[in-house]
Amino acid sequence: MIEIKPHRIGHCQVSVPGSKSYTHRTLIAAALANGRCLIRNPLRAQDTLLTLAALEKMGAVVADREHGIEIQGLNGAFKPCPEPIYLANSGTSMRLLAGVAALGEGRYTLTGTPRMYHRPIGHLLDALNQLGIAARAVEGNGCPPVEIPGGAAAGGEVVVNCSVSSQFLSSLLLMAPCTQAGMSITISHGLVSSPYIDMTVDVLARFGIQVQRDGYIRFDVKGNQSYQAGEYTVEPDASQAGYFWGAAAIAGGSVTVKGVSVNSSQGDVGLARVFEQMGCQVALDPDGITVTGGKLRGVIVDMADMPDMVPTLAVVAAFADGATVIHNVSHLKAKESDRLASTCAELQKMGIDATTENDRLIVTGGIPHGADIQTYDDHRIAMSFAMAGLVVPGVRILDPHCVEKSFPDFWEVWETLYACRRIA
Repeated sequence: MIEIKPHRIGHCQVSVPGSKSYTHRTLIAAALANGRCLIRNPLRAQDTLLTLAALEKMGAVVADREHGIEIQGLNGAFKPCPEPIYLANSGTSMRLLAGVAALGEGRYTLTGTPRMYHRPIGHLLDALNQLGIAARAVEGNGCPPVEIPGGAAAGGEVVVNCSVSSQFLSSLLLMAPCTQAGMSITISHGLVSSPYIDMTVDVLARFGIQVQRDGYIRFDVKGNQSYQAGEYTVEPDASQAGYFWGAAAIAGGSVTVKGVSVNSSQGDVGLARVFEQMGCQVALDPDGITVTGGKLRGVIVDMADMPDMVPTLAVVAAFADGATVIHNVSHLKAKESDRLASTCAELQKMGIDATTENDRLIVTGGIPHGADIQTYDDHRIAMSFAMAGLVVPGVRILDPHCVEKSFPDFWEVWETLYACRRIA
């Protein structure tokens, strides 16, 4: 348990680790590359290390060094792995690897925690089946554990439902260039979280893969392409930046997150603009993005493209005048926890009116009081509610170690907020 000490922060500059989403994708691309890759500034956290360990089990030669992660790629074809590959509760690892595993040999079994066994993957399995790959959910319920047979990834035309997760499309895009025929992928439903597709396409382009697209409706990827070996740098994580911008919004300080650019493909960089709508000042500096707190007001906002930032926004909304209505977030029910229910329960525990209706979350600002915050083994719940403790005495985060899933040094970086120069 960690008790957050109230503190009016000053002018702060913080650094956050490399993007979790970019790290996952870059590790997989490097493992499929035609030679040695060096990945600089990767996120070394529970989820990304699970992906790295899985790729190693599938035949990639890995060396984690101080200057970066070196991976000797397998030129588009994984090696057999007879033992199950454990992915804990990393949904990104599960979904991205479920597709690319079909590029290997033999049968791959991907397993995880009990919570993982409730996270849907059926739409991706359906798409793989269309391609002649007999992928299946072991329990027949459309959720992990899954079995993926290698050796049948010829490519072709496929239609995929992305109403639950954009990661189903990202998985197909990552495997497509290594198939013989390539893929023509059409999206039938969705697409939720579309910026994550832009990230995937960006990683493909960096590795020399050509993709033709019609917005978010159709993607065409030629077959027999090679991921090009080389050096790749992972940009800072905009999702992690959000907690420090939110700290400024709540506590009235000013926080610059270094290295985060408004031009990033990471959709979560848009949270700064949402805070601006709520009354904060936002400055796009050469060395990062700065948010300065102000008098907060409720907003109506569509967060379909920034789902991971919904708990962050909801906690900030607890300190705003009026109601904040967050639309298009029903897919948060299938995250590390049911994030709509988790966020509402903990805000209500603090005396805040928070309700969820279908695909929206409504938070009415008030005067929060201290509480013991249950994290549900969900890193984003822990980090989001830490922000409230900067203003509200008695906020205690239970199971604070769950942040290791995406930001192992979070609490150390958080402490730097207490050492910033005070605003006069």
